[in-house]
Amino acid sequence: MTKKTFLTTIAALPAVAAAAFSQTTARPKHKAVFQMTDPKGQAWDLLFLGLGAIQRAFAGDGGVEVEVVCFRAGVTLLKKDNQEYAERLQKMKDSGISFAACQNAMRALNLKSEDMSPLATEVDAGVAQLTRRQEQGFAYIH
Repeated sequence: MTKKTFLTTIAALPAVAAAAFSQTTARPKHKAVFQMTDPKGQAWDLLFLGLGAIQRAFAGDGGVEVEVVCFRAGVTLLKKDNQEYAERLQKMKDSGISFAACQNAMRALNLKSEDMSPLATEVDAGVAQLTRRQEQGFAYIH
């Protein structure tokens, strides 16, 4: 290999690496953010039906990135001791859905970080998180 060929090869490596990286980190084509403000009950069951439905609908169409933002009484869905929904939450998390707990609602309900499921992230305010996601192009499902 000549010095010129070697230098040309070295110079091309960043472009090749960038192309490979961009293919492995492709983002889903669709994005949706769900709002959950209801206490335990039918709304929680409907949420899980909706999450499954949106994943199935976009499975062959580039996939979907989904976040569920829980605030007001809906934040209790993400409590660590919520055994009734723990399996469904884990299944959805494993499928790529993220869950956000509103810290304002947590304070109002006297919930601390250690009371919450490790599956959830905490956000400063549920309404602010919904706004952020809409600004990022997420469809708002409520």
